[in-house]
Amino acid sequence: MSALVSVNLLGAVDQGEVGTEPYRVSRDGHPYVPVGDGGIVLGLRLGDSAQVLETDHAAPGACLVHGNLAAAHALTALACVGNPVEVRTGAGAGARGAVLGQRGEGERVIVVLAPDDLSRLRPGDTVAVRACGQGTPQPVAGVTALNAAPGLLDALGVTVDGETLSVPVRGVWPSRYVGNGIGRPTPSWSMELALPRPPDPASGPELALGDLVAVTDLDTRFNAGYRRGWLSVGLVVHGGSPLPGHGPGLTVLLTGPADHFALEEQGERHAGLTEARLLEVARGQL
Repeated sequence: MSALVSVNLLGAVDQGEVGTEPYRVSRDGHPYVPVGDGGIVLGLRLGDSAQVLETDHAAPGACLVHGNLAAAHALTALACVGNPVEVRTGAGAGARGAVLGQRGEGERVIVVLAPDDLSRLRPGDTVAVRACGQGTPQPVAGVTALNAAPGLLDALGVTVDGETLSVPVRGVWPSRYVGNGIGRPTPSWSMELALPRPPDPASGPELALGDLVAVTDLDTRFNAGYRRGWLSVGLVVHGGSPLPGHGPGLTVLLTGPADHFALEEQGERHAGLTEARLLEVARGQL
């Protein structure tokens, strides 16, 4: 990890937007008002369900944006899960937290803060991000790591066994479930699993925010796309959506040939990424 460099970035807290009409149309053809898509979301934490709440792409924290489009692309592409953040302006100035992942459309980065600190945030407050992690050396030959801060994979229980990467996951899904985010650049976009709400046992176990999940036959080194015999592992960073083709969002952390992975499907035993572990990873970079 000594070869990695850090970059100080700045983002502004998003408000979230709706159109001139307040409604979106669900996969069943019903209008609904989107709740929790961007901005500052209170009352949602890592470990909560990513599928049962009546929200739309809700993330457990605040979303950061940048008014300059090129700078916004830099923010989403360079910020990695577990990078430290610090609120620079407003009533919450001085509060520290960590990057959780990306929220695709709108070039947004999700950050997690303690609930009291989050409640003091307001749209427009600026937040500094110490970005580090893109360009991480392959953990084993043939497997690409991306979007992961130094120390994150260790905190998630990912271990190296010879030429194989052992990864604990909530479950494994086929790539046919991937909806929004397919074809998009994975350093900048979340990749969504179009799963039913409420969860259907036929489509796998219920997902929680912070879960690690594996997707088969998917190459996400660059732009996410089908590739037989490959595997991608992602972190659930935002909740589902009633929109067709949308669902719980993953920030991709690992991708490579499937025979380079040894997956442990833990189901309900899976603890995933907790706030304590995420913040510990962030503190380790200061």
